[in-house]
Amino acid sequence: MYNIAIILAGGIGSRVGGDTPKQLLLLDDGRSILEHSVDAFDQAPCIDEVAIVMHPEWMDEAKTIVARNCWQKVKTIIPGGTERWESSWHAIEAYAGQPSDVNLLLHDAARPFVSQTIIANICKALEQHEAVTVAVPSTDTLYRIKNEKLKIKNGVEPYPIVESIPARREYMRAQTPQAFRLTIIRKAFEKALAQGNIGATDDVGIVHRYMPETAIFIVPGEETNKKITYKGDL
Repeated sequence: MYNIAIILAGGIGSRVGGDTPKQLLLLDDGRSILEHSVDAFDQAPCIDEVAIVMHPEWMDEAKTIVARNCWQKVKTIIPGGTERWESSWHAIEAYAGQPSDVNLLLHDAARPFVSQTIIANICKALEQHEAVTVAVPSTDTLYRIKNEKLKIKNGVEPYPIVESIPARREYMRAQTPQAFRLTIIRKAFEKALAQGNIGATDDVGIVHRYMPETAIFIVPGEETNKKITYKGDL
């Protein structure tokens, strides 16, 4: 097996705010979110290669960061897309023609605290399975909702209402990395693109929807593997 970590840093982090993409914001130790994420995979013994998918307008900054850190496994920087799925697809295309034993581990750059345990467990699971993801049990009650149009003084406005409350034990919260045989993830994306409707918010969603015959196995995540989404998360 040859494991390639894809660090997805193609977004601009609009929910954090500001002019700098959130993956380039600095944490308390003076290093960026992106640097922490790349470091984790560059140091992981089971990772053979690392690629960074970067927003096209910040490619030069990414090159500067790579040069400054002297990472041994970072081989390429790939221009990202306008949406997350496009960034994943650009990475998949970049490795077209690779042998059938190549795995892609797609990781959100905005999860800078991914542990070596998670990475090792993903790699181990890939020895037996074609699709593997990371998740943690839901500790919150979940509501299934529907929108109702309620009349208010200034007109009509939709409000969500509780339709049902599913059993919490049946749900887990997704994390990354999400890992696949290159042949599997490529075929799933090709089917999605052929239909012209991606209809998923992450890579597991695309495989689950367009390759339903592929079982997706879950390894335990960690609460510390959190995603930086809003300014308060910093």
